[in-house]
Amino acid sequence: MAMKQEALLKKVYEINDLNKALALLSWDKEVNMPPGGITSRIQQMTTLGRLAHQMATSTEMGDLIEAAAAELNGAGYDSNEASLIRELRRSYKDATKLPEEFVVRATEITGQAHGFWVKARANNDFAVFQPWLAEIIGLCQEQAELYGYEDEKYDALLDKYERDMKTAEVRAIFDAVKTELVPLRQVIEERGTAVNDNFLHQHYEIDKQKQFARYAAAAIGYDFNRGHLGTVVHPFATSFSRDDARITTRWNPDFLNPALFGTLHESGHAMYEQGTHPDLARTPLARGTSLGIHESQSRMMENMVGRNRGFWRTHYPVLQAFFPAQLGEHSAEDFYRAINKTMPSYIRVEADELTYNFHIILRFELEQAMLNGDLQAQDLPAAWNAKFEELLGIVPPTDTVGCLQDVHWSRVYFGYFPTYALGNLYAAQLFETAVAQNPAITTELEQGRTTSLLAWMRENIHQHGKKFTPRELIQRATGRPLSHEPFMRYVTQKFSDIYGL
Repeated sequence: MAMKQEALLKKVYEINDLNKALALLSWDKEVNMPPGGITSRIQQMTTLGRLAHQMATSTEMGDLIEAAAAELNGAGYDSNEASLIRELRRSYKDATKLPEEFVVRATEITGQAHGFWVKARANNDFAVFQPWLAEIIGLCQEQAELYGYEDEKYDALLDKYERDMKTAEVRAIFDAVKTELVPLRQVIEERGTAVNDNFLHQHYEIDKQKQFARYAAAAIGYDFNRGHLGTVVHPFATSFSRDDARITTRWNPDFLNPALFGTLHESGHAMYEQGTHPDLARTPLARGTSLGIHESQSRMMENMVGRNRGFWRTHYPVLQAFFPAQLGEHSAEDFYRAINKTMPSYIRVEADELTYNFHIILRFELEQAMLNGDLQAQDLPAAWNAKFEELLGIVPPTDTVGCLQDVHWSRVYFGYFPTYALGNLYAAQLFETAVAQNPAITTELEQGRTTSLLAWMRENIHQHGKKFTPRELIQRATGRPLSHEPFMRYVTQKFSDIYGL
């Protein structure tokens, strides 16, 4: 290995290890840590965050990047070495725009804000979280100015989750989705076909849910030898290496869907991380290329696999064996239709495939308003309810199932939400291409297996980690830019079948 490259990699590995230690402290804070440990944990996380930022923004780091780049001059664009230099140059440029004081302050504020969000959500008391939300909004506004932007302020933050994507692009594609989804929803409502999902809303013993969740995650390809399932207020996945990619979910004793599909969703995220190429280990390339592409993997496993008719023909008897009293009188077809019932609902993570994108459009528009100063923290509940009624036709009865339901606004995460809906679109385009290239995928799904689908994703998406931008990756994998059309073909065909359109 070239000398300058070796020196750079040594520094990259050290920064990676600090960031992974920080991530582990964060994971433990939400999964295992006793409430009394919050003050010390914030101090620990702040120290690690400051050290990692100092190393990542040092003059030494900048010099190492450029020295290695000169030494590697002529390396192929697709090579790991050239890809790492591109990513390091980009991340260094971004990181050096954030002063250490800002990073420390943001870590401290978000560390405290999360606990107040948990309390506010549990007690339906927005006032408890309101001052912290105001702080978060201020941090996001400050961060956008530090990063800088040419067109819209929101561009500066969106770019950190979906590289090179502009707010105007997202707005246009969301408008196209909305234009085509609304008529489909209207036709379904007018047809009035009844789908019974009452049997999903019964008492389901949590211990048995946990057992089946592990079974279902393994069935779609999640490797528990390199994974772990934990319990949290709001589900998430995180990885400390390709060999330690963890998932979490939450359990509802009176509704089967949240834990089951939350587990499948987070498994999709973790399987992406487990599939990154070993040669990318301990570098910034050993992770998903964007939150939108990442979300494509989780939404695919949750919906295109987890809500697939053939998948449940195979695995439903196992679920019935866990819950004979609740499911014994209902067929696999009954279950398939029930888990795909479409109707407006309050909770984003429990929304069906036709209404889910409206939940994201709502958050996308509210984030822009808060970031631009057009919406203040104290006015969020009213603005949320008004927009929710406009898009979904219902008004949340409480803030717990309204503006307090998501964890994201307890952190400096503005710009994140659009990636969920983009993930739906990426997923449909990737899935359509995968099936066209390997029809065995459809046959295997009818048998409850994901072997060929996962192999295609490993080859075309997972192994590359963050080597390519999302725009480059979707073009390489599917031969065309991102489009909403495959998603509309997918949902139109699926729901036309379910509702007899």
